[in-house]
Amino acid sequence: MSLRLSTVILPYRRWHEGGRATWVRAEQLGFHTAYTYDHLSWRSFRDGPWFGAVPTLTAAAAATERLRLGTLVTSPNFRHPVTLAKELISLDDVSGGRITLGVGAGGTGFDATALGQDPWTPRERADRFAEFVPLLDRLLTEDAVTHEGRYYSADEARNIPGCVQRPRLPFAVAATGPRGLRLAARHGQAWVTTGDPKLYETGTPEQSVEALRGQLARLTDACSEAGRDVAGLDKILLTGFTPDRGRPLTSLDAFVDFAGRHRDLGFTEIVLHWPIPDSDFAADEKIFERIAMEGLAQLG
Repeated sequence: MSLRLSTVILPYRRWHEGGRATWVRAEQLGFHTAYTYDHLSWRSFRDGPWFGAVPTLTAAAAATERLRLGTLVTSPNFRHPVTLAKELISLDDVSGGRITLGVGAGGTGFDATALGQDPWTPRERADRFAEFVPLLDRLLTEDAVTHEGRYYSADEARNIPGCVQRPRLPFAVAATGPRGLRLAARHGQAWVTTGDPKLYETGTPEQSVEALRGQLARLTDACSEAGRDVAGLDKILLTGFTPDRGRPLTSLDAFVDFAGRHRDLGFTEIVLHWPIPDSDFAADEKIFERIAMEGLAQLG
């Protein structure tokens, strides 16, 4: 598979004060997909504006024509498969079949307690994720679903007419552990990683590449176990969380070097954060736009 370049646009701007213009510009620049985070709030942005993912993507679908759109990522932290499925089917319809669902197990941030619950343990997050994904798969492919699970249930949940994309919109499953990788192998059309978080503070880019190589090897094993060819699964790297941090956006050459190393590992899609001034995602917008327009061509 050839390498694709995508972006993630954090939902911190009012729609008519730069929000809409950013999504339109992403399409003009030729990005393959524009994603957004699906959080109730996130890290340093918690005390400022932050909008919902599904309404934002619905508005983006109406403002664009060709750009694929998606979440990176949705999690069980505050979502239920039954209600999420209805929203996704509606969003896929509005967009004309341009939606990808990034989905992960969630973490321990603000979303984990916003509904008044105690944070789930890693084991409970994994248990919920293992139930969440297969049920959501069924809800998006079957007209009526009844299921009684430990964490999630459905009683004749109806989802007619289903997704525009058949048999359903694609899942991009974020995972690094064995259970999550098995879910990616069984239910994903793509796999997502941000690298090894243990290397972010003190690791090197070379160590990160080796860690990613190991993750890809474990994904290959999970696909083999599921009777699936790993080559048929897209591999997505969400940048900004490896020891490289923002270096790939400092120049066109820096991006080409970064993208080439990760393409050679086997990644098929690289996702860049849209620049946000005075944040961890600050970058020169002119360089960012040049990377969007010329970066992949420079790889040869």
